[in-house]
Amino acid sequence: MDGHNDTTVEALLEHLIQHGPNDIATVFAQAFELAMQIERERFLGAGLYERTPGRQGYANGYKPKRIDTPAGTVTVGVPKTAGHAGAPFYPQSLERGQRSVRAVMLAVAEMYIKGVSTRDAEAVMREFGIESLSSSQVSRAAKLIDEELDAWRSRPLGVTRYLMLDARYEKMRHGGVVRDVAVLSAIGIGPDERRRVLGVSVALSEAEVHWRAFLESLQARGLRGVEYVVSDDHAGLRAARRAVFGAATWQRCQFHLAQNAIHHAPNTTIRKRIGTELRAVWNAGTLAKAETALADLVADYRDTAPKLAAWLEQNVPEGLAVFSLPDHHCRRMRTSNPMERGVQQELKSRTVEVRVFPNEASLERLVSAVLVEIDEKWAADTKAYIKWECQDA
Repeated sequence: MDGHNDTTVEALLEHLIQHGPNDIATVFAQAFELAMQIERERFLGAGLYERTPGRQGYANGYKPKRIDTPAGTVTVGVPKTAGHAGAPFYPQSLERGQRSVRAVMLAVAEMYIKGVSTRDAEAVMREFGIESLSSSQVSRAAKLIDEELDAWRSRPLGVTRYLMLDARYEKMRHGGVVRDVAVLSAIGIGPDERRRVLGVSVALSEAEVHWRAFLESLQARGLRGVEYVVSDDHAGLRAARRAVFGAATWQRCQFHLAQNAIHHAPNTTIRKRIGTELRAVWNAGTLAKAETALADLVADYRDTAPKLAAWLEQNVPEGLAVFSLPDHHCRRMRTSNPMERGVQQELKSRTVEVRVFPNEASLERLVSAVLVEIDEKWAADTKAYIKWECQDA
């Protein structure tokens, strides 16, 4: 076993001697493959072709996988195993920073075991180099990742001045039927000027009781100092926000307002132009100018589209609270689009592989894993999202 590894290391050094740093990606791929091979040998308790009394299963070839590295995107051969009675082998080096991959694997594995969409589940399982799993194997693997994610969901919070709230819906089996359930999430900007994912909750709906329980759980973890909240105008969220963060200024997401306005437009011609007309209100520069632009827009539609005019007059002012913020903050905080682009789209790209989650724990595990990775990425960003020292500029 050691002789084989020594030979590989010598080959890597020889490659460096011949090519220098210009082909560092190849050296990295080969070194990475060596690390995974050593890990597989330790997992099996034996080297390649080695016969030992303590061997636990055997090597089962390799599966190509593309990974992104500082040296570029490389393809490596991920070692596979077979015949092992315990948890499935998956290199720890690939797991690091890849909680969402593990969570997808577990969700699909649960589907596989429960006989749900077996053909689709098996296809995705093969993408991870796994031929089959037992329920006990899935339980052990889930326990390891759940402990990590539970710690993240319950971690202490602190001062968060700006808060963004949003929800998306996923399909999940509940009570023997497939139904849509809400995934509630929150991000905030605190003294470190970075966006952070504060928490997530899986709920049966966006009713007030669920939103309120989620917001109160954030407070129980130490969230305080919220001055400004931006969200859509779901009735349950509106009531919960008032109850928990009643003193904070509320900004109704301008993007969602524009989408709502399109649905209230009486004909195609108005639907095509109402978004542009509302942007003129959003971009007015000051609250006074925005209110004047809105009044003019309402007057223009008073006779031709009276229901739309009434809706604009009643609802659009809720999208003007952002003018109370410093100019440097307005562009960032007038919509919940950072949630939509930075969180919801990423969640969608991962959950699409599962489609129907077998249970609540599986859904919570996957969305938590994705959000942890987003949070870590944002925390490592050297560029501030909001600069507090600019607030009075």
